[in-house]
Amino acid sequence: MDDAGRGGTRLAVFAFSRRGMDTARRIACALEDAECRLYAAKRLAEGAFAPVEGPLADFTGPIFRREDALVFVSSCGVAVRAVAPHVRSKSDDPAVIAVDETARFAIPLLSGHIGGANRLAERLADALGAEAVVTTATDANGRFSVDAWAAERGLCIDGLPEAKAVSAAILEGDVPLKSDFPLAGSLPPGVTAGEAGPVGICVSWRRQSPFEKTLLLAPPVVRLGVGCRRGTAAETIAAVVREALDRHGVHPRAVKCAASIDLKRDEPGLLDFAEEAGLPLEFYSAGELEKIEGSFSPSAFVKRVTGVDNVCERAALAGGGELIIQKTARDGVTVAAAVEHWEVRFG
Repeated sequence: MDDAGRGGTRLAVFAFSRRGMDTARRIACALEDAECRLYAAKRLAEGAFAPVEGPLADFTGPIFRREDALVFVSSCGVAVRAVAPHVRSKSDDPAVIAVDETARFAIPLLSGHIGGANRLAERLADALGAEAVVTTATDANGRFSVDAWAAERGLCIDGLPEAKAVSAAILEGDVPLKSDFPLAGSLPPGVTAGEAGPVGICVSWRRQSPFEKTLLLAPPVVRLGVGCRRGTAAETIAAVVREALDRHGVHPRAVKCAASIDLKRDEPGLLDFAEEAGLPLEFYSAGELEKIEGSFSPSAFVKRVTGVDNVCERAALAGGGELIIQKTARDGVTVAAAVEHWEVRFG
């Protein structure tokens, strides 16, 4: 999810007393850049507050599945009972926070790291003049929270068991980190540079496992360049892309977008492929692609049809970076990929 409480975040705030409703309004004002919905006990609901209908746990279910964060202006017990039947996993659950009616404490209860509950509690504490009570072990011990750091920067966490192993190891000592990207600044407490060991962190766009137990973190830095014959099915495009990524060891979650020439803007198969893969799709004119510098695999036929000698490699490099998959052609589809410049930053 996005940074909890930041623009684009969907948030639900529950209150169960008049005083709690005042605090809920303050929370909504503090998070004015979020999409905030207010709920109150049915006997109190008025104005901006929608009523809680029926048993709280039943009412909370659809909201729990829909929103990015839930804030209960109540005791921790009320909040826990409201969400307990709906808890699934730390990778899926929204942030859940309890704030007391007098706004003295903001307590993250669920999804402190990946869901952003710790960050949201700290933000609310700053806005309300409250104290954030963060109880996750790495935070309490002043150690590096790898899952929180990865979530904040939009990295794919490839394996929650490995994330748990790293967090446990950091509490006992330093954990090695290997990165395919430049390191900007110093490493945080609990992390040291290294390429071997029983447990470690690897930041890469590649599928790799340098440690006996590797937590692979994949940043979204790979751009696909795609060309296709008119009428090519989405399934065919997906198969060629998947084969190219697998052959070159590219982690599929490292792919951030697909790009092509604007002549393909209305190509159904390409549009369906991007939608099914959950990838933004960018288009460039022949003139824009022609200006991209680099060494490409030219095609006289492609030049005659599109006005530029290569579509897929040039489109992949439209965001800069380095070509990691050269033109791959099969079944009327051409695919290339480039990795953008990126840095590992902490703090």
